[in-house]
Amino acid sequence: MKRKVITTGDGSKTIQIEDWNEQYHSVHGAINEANHVFIKHGLLFYSEINPETKPIHILEIGFGTGLNAFLTLINAEKLHKNIRYTGVEAYPVSQEEINALNYVDLISKHHKNEFELLHSTEWEKDIDIFPNFSLIKRQMLIQDISTISEFDVIYFDAFGARVQPDLWTEDIFQNMYNALNTNGVLVTYSAKGSVRRAMKSVGFKVERLDGPPNKRHMLRAVKS
Repeated sequence: MKRKVITTGDGSKTIQIEDWNEQYHSVHGAINEANHVFIKHGLLFYSEINPETKPIHILEIGFGTGLNAFLTLINAEKLHKNIRYTGVEAYPVSQEEINALNYVDLISKHHKNEFELLHSTEWEKDIDIFPNFSLIKRQMLIQDISTISEFDVIYFDAFGARVQPDLWTEDIFQNMYNALNTNGVLVTYSAKGSVRRAMKSVGFKVERLDGPPNKRHMLRAVKS
């Protein structure tokens, strides 16, 4: 499918799949959305309610541009937290697309090398990107995840249910529930009623929260 890099509302870039009219991040602001949904309501929320957890294990569904991983790396440094990050991606972005992104310029030029390492490191290998941040990228389908009680936080950043409804089913969220440790947190930009019901049906306690700019709501689910 044809893809192109576009500029979003906060000036940051994202990738658009033209055939689907679907973007990797919000057209209203890629960085704003990532900070609000995944950092504020995911990483920071989990850190507040589980201050003793070391390291924090994070699973990202849809590694994509590496934006969520990059922001997590920077916040890990600020929080003085050790983070083990697993990024799942079925169809990795190209080097040409990576080169067209402007996250380093907008977020932290000081971490240019780390952003490049997020993309240049080998797949399926656990690599230390920063003293308190390790990464393993796994090229696989979401449906094939079968991990049990390994992760503390899940960034569920798959393409929307409008274009890939099979990624937002009870079966998928059962796998996500199984993959989390007790008190683990899953966050997603979606606030669809069907998604909320699917999460609840597998045992999650689900909250509907205020969304990022120009989006009314998002969802956060906790495994109790």
